[in-house]
Amino acid sequence: MRTKPTRRVCVLLPNKQHLDCSVRMRARGQEVMNAVLRQLGVGDLQVFGLALLRDNEYLFLDLEQKLSKYFGKIWKQKSLSVPFILFLRVKFYLESGLLILSSKVQQLYYWELRQKVLHSQSRHQEALFFQLAASALQADVGDLKRQEGGEEKQESMQYFLPEDYFPPWLINHRGRNFLLQHSPALHGELRGLPPSRAILQYLKEASGLQDGALTFYRMKEGKKERRSSILLGVALTGVHVYQEVEGKQCALFFFTWSNIEHFTFQGSRFEITAVSSLGLSKLVYYTHSAFHSKHILRHLSDSHRFYLNTKDAASYIQQLEDMQTCQLHKEAYICDMTCLRQRLRCRNLTASECSDMEETHTTWNEDETWKEDESPPSEDEPEELFVDDPAEVSWLADLLYGVSVDGPLALPSSYWAAVNMEMKQVLSLRVDEGVSVD
Repeated sequence: MRTKPTRRVCVLLPNKQHLDCSVRMRARGQEVMNAVLRQLGVGDLQVFGLALLRDNEYLFLDLEQKLSKYFGKIWKQKSLSVPFILFLRVKFYLESGLLILSSKVQQLYYWELRQKVLHSQSRHQEALFFQLAASALQADVGDLKRQEGGEEKQESMQYFLPEDYFPPWLINHRGRNFLLQHSPALHGELRGLPPSRAILQYLKEASGLQDGALTFYRMKEGKKERRSSILLGVALTGVHVYQEVEGKQCALFFFTWSNIEHFTFQGSRFEITAVSSLGLSKLVYYTHSAFHSKHILRHLSDSHRFYLNTKDAASYIQQLEDMQTCQLHKEAYICDMTCLRQRLRCRNLTASECSDMEETHTTWNEDETWKEDESPPSEDEPEELFVDDPAEVSWLADLLYGVSVDGPLALPSSYWAAVNMEMKQVLSLRVDEGVSVD
């Protein structure tokens, strides 16, 4: 029996590891994704997508498309010893890591943000980099060791490499010795914080970086310009537009999803039209190609849909965190700090409810504007990408029922017992349909 030809695909992970997959010649992107899921031992990668590096830019694959579309004629060549390369990258950034139910996926998310922090150019947020380094050190090495007298060990000041925790410009600005001298003090303040909580803290802090929780696409202001000085940043809550001036990112615009009327592209021409109330003219930029434009538009559409599907769950988690912070401030006045630290160590958060998704008026366009009640174009036309379709997201169902995609959640049973009845009643009033948090 003649064996069917296959192709080798190597998927590079954020933690610098890789997975090797063997797929059919006629395979689509989903086949590679399924192989990645099997090898990682998870049921859903939630916030990740498969990306291709094209013109020094990561573009997320449409998993329903054949891989031959992305790799071209070389995909069909008979003798190939080198595997085809794809990247597993974060497609949707979050305000809280608690929305990622799988611990394995959360670890991959953490490692990608680590790399983004090392490449960050947010020079005006220097203090935040020290906080991030402290959280990362607590997650990576645990508690900083003490001497018998209780002071931090001086010889342990070089227990890390600054290059692993700070961007190059900050190392050059402050010097390695400065970072090695002062970082341990901040790390020591996190003593007792479990690595899992340190990771969650890092994810939350990293989302505060100007260029942290965003996917950037390079564009040109004019079609004939040789340099791509415009950066279009896709974030959870909307779109950021920056311009690079002498190596620095200068913010031009920030549009929430509700501020945007529609996106349109025709070839490499990419247009952003804001709602009329903002009084802004249409923004026109130029991508590398129509191929880039189409995939950028699809990412924008998917990001908007993801935002709609998760915003209520994210809001619910934020309420819990705010209430926990309020409760801890009250406890600080009535208990000693040792007891308080012990209670902090055993606390965790989860979410169990989210309400129906709200509608939005944003439309998404390729060559022309589409309205919400129109039927999709044919295969020969660009694919229609609605962002307010209330399609189910599998991991969101897991969130609703508290089921992890790679095993049970490690949540202490004592958590809800530690929240007093008054706080439960307040939260119940805020949750739709009067659902209790018990």
